[in-house]
Formats: sequence, C-alpha cells, structure tokens
Amino acid sequence: MDFSNNILETIGNTPLVKLNKIVAEIDALVLAKVETFNPGNSVKDRMAVKMIEDAEADGRLKPGGTIIEGTSGNTGMGLALVAIVKGYKLICVISDKQSKEKMDILRAVGAKVVVCPTDVEPTDPRSYYSVSKRLADETPNSWYVNQYDNMSNSLAHYEQTGPEIWKQTDGKITHFVVGVGTGGTISGVGKYLKEKNPNIKIWGIDTYGSVFKKYHETGIFDENEIYSYITEGIGEDILPKNVDFSLIDGFTKVTDKDAAVYTRKIALEEGIFVGNSAGACIKGLLQLKEHFKPDDVVVVLFHDSGSRYVGKMFNDDWMRERGFLEENVTKAEDVIKDHIDKELIVVRTEELVSHAIERMRKYKISQIPVVDINGFVGSVDETDLFRSYVADKNVAEKPIKEVMGKPFPIVKLGTPIEEVSKLFTKENDAVLVELGNGSHHIITKYDIIGSIK
Repeated sequence: MDFSNNILETIGNTPLVKLNKIVAEIDALVLAKVETFNPGNSVKDRMAVKMIEDAEADGRLKPGGTIIEGTSGNTGMGLALVAIVKGYKLICVISDKQSKEKMDILRAVGAKVVVCPTDVEPTDPRSYYSVSKRLADETPNSWYVNQYDNMSNSLAHYEQTGPEIWKQTDGKITHFVVGVGTGGTISGVGKYLKEKNPNIKIWGIDTYGSVFKKYHETGIFDENEIYSYITEGIGEDILPKNVDFSLIDGFTKVTDKDAAVYTRKIALEEGIFVGNSAGACIKGLLQLKEHFKPDDVVVVLFHDSGSRYVGKMFNDDWMRERGFLEENVTKAEDVIKDHIDKELIVVRTEELVSHAIERMRKYKISQIPVVDINGFVGSVDETDLFRSYVADKNVAEKPIKEVMGKPFPIVKLGTPIEEVSKLFTKENDAVLVELGNGSHHIITKYDIIGSIK
C-alpha cells in the first residue's frame, strides 16, 4: 500500500510544467514550478512546516500552544494544516486588502482571523505587524511566527524547493524568476542554485508601492516609494531579514493592472489556475525577455491557487471597477454602457440656482444640462456656480438662466471616442449622447479618464 501518514507528508515534489502560448515571445524554455499542488495550495506550506518544527525543537513552541502570525493568507493556510495535525491553536492576523476567499478558507480550517487596515504604517498599532506582536504578548503559551524575519522560512526553500528545481531541470536551469514578499523563496532557492552554479541568475518580481527594487539598486530605503497597492503576496514596506539582496541579480516592477490581467491570461492560455502573484511573475518575465537566450532554461514559480481570487481578479465586475478589464472603448456608447440606464439629471431655465446646487449634492455630480420647452439651452457646473457665488452671495435665489453657460455639445452613440474627447475644453466639461429614443445621456471628463486602459 502507498499512502501518507498525514497531509503534511504530501508537501513538496510539485511539478515543473512547460509554458507555451503565454510566453511565445520569449526565446527560451520557460518552466513553471506549480506550487498549487501542495495540500494548502501554495508554496507557503513548505516553510510553515519548517518554522513550526524548528520552533518545537528549540522550545519556542510548546505542546498545546497558540501560533500567532501576520499573513496575506497563504502562510496562514500552511500553518493551519500543521496546527491541525500537531494539535495547536492558530490566530491569523490579515490585512483588509486580502481576498475574502483567503479569510473564509482560514476560518474553514479552524484559524481565528483578525482583520487589520492596510493603509497604515508598519509601526502603527493597528497594522497587522503590530497587532500580531501585541497578541503574542497578551496570549499565554503563544508563539509569534514572524515569517519575515524567521530564517527557517528561507531555510525550507534551501533544503526543499531549490534541490527539487535543480533535479527537475537536470541542473540545466539558467534563470529563476519569482515574486518577492517575505523573501524566503527567492533567498532559499537562490542560495541553493548559486551554490550549484554561480552563473544562474536570480530575478525578483516587485510591485509599485514596494521598496525592494530601489533598495536593491541604490541601498536607499525610500519611504516615498511606499503606497497602497492591490497586488497580493509580493512587495513590502519593510525589509524582511529573509530577503538576502546579495543573492538577487535584479528586480523588475509590475503594475497592479498587469498582474491582474496576466493572472487571467495564465488560466485562459495555459489552463493553469493560479493566483495574483503568478500573473505578476509572467508579466515580469516578459519585461525581462531580452535577458534570455534560446538555450536558456527559465524557471518561474507560481505561488498559489486562483481559487483564492475568484472574487477579485477572476471577477469581471471587480476588474471593470478598477479599469483592469481589457475592453475596447472606441465609441461614445462604450463609455456609457455600464450606466446608460441612469436618468439624465437636468435643471430648467426658470428654476433657482439653489435647485441646481441641491441636485448636484443629491446625485454627487458636477455639471447639469439646462433645458426649456425647446430642449437643451445651456449648462451649469460647480465651477461656474462657485464663481457666481463669490461675485454675488444672493445668487442662490436667482434663476438658472442668469448664470448658465453654453449648452453641452451633443453626439451620437456611434461617435468615435477620439472625436468625443476633442469636445472637452477649458470651457466645456461634458458631452451629451443622443440615445435615439428622444432621450440623452451625459459623458464627463471623469468618464473619459475612466475609459483609458
């Protein structure tokens, strides 16, 4: 009989899969190390076991204890599996930018989940770094994992992931490309591979809003580089001890949009359902294509499963809201299609300025067409009204016709977006679209900006 004694024994020995269509423009053999085959569906299972076993060995984690960790979700899942098998309790502290699926999965495997805000400094008492440390101080018989500075993290990849890749490529690997978060994977794998062949290049994938790339190139920790981003699992606003910059040959940064778009492309073009950081890795790989030669063997690591992002990158509405969905916006009708059913808000010539102001507040709009019995005869916007108010404090009781400007231009649904854009000037902030049934819709500068991909 061939069986494992528990689920932890199935961790590792994940497959190496040749990529084809999505890397067609790269003149090299590109292989993906697909870590979703681990039981927790991510690369983090490896270091979760190693960190816990090392903590047990030196007495930091005692029988019946509580494991506490700040996690983007995947490390928490790996820790949860080990905690179940070994009989520990687990508290996962997670930032609110992580997907709902990750939080639900952690709860499903018995973890207590504490959610913290993303947009705070690491030293802020509300940050998931600070909350993790506080809970560890307050909880009896607990152990704070701290995957960022826990060197068992990179050691797990030095002992397991690196040797697997070397063996699977028969020592022919020339480049290793991977997203960098805690730094454990890139440093552990990189150390092993460079010991085997110092000529192997190690490339890190970073994201905008993270400090890694600039710090690697200049040695400067630039706080101006730090801002909120959507991509999950890679990038940091701190320098974890597990990131050994001396092992890394270079970084390339990938935008949130590109990471999301390429996450979907991997599923559609390769049939591999993986997560957000894998999309970032593929786009980063394409950005680095001039570094690869025909005889090279490039290994890229896919961190986790796409099942953790079905409400985000794999959701059309989520993608569309952020302008990530690759849709061709070529005509006026494309710009307004998502809100074409909304009523056009107008104001009449004899109504008071106060009525227009009230409508702007109620509907959160900045400009309104003015009509009379013959149709559109003018327009008002918040800038005009503000200037009028400064000139005359009693303007609110005056009729609209006394302060209105020229009517907005009117175009048809099929008007090319380039022609619509030309109608926006310093004096004109909107364009009306004729819907063909006697009604109209409005396009604002905001709509035009939102349609830019």
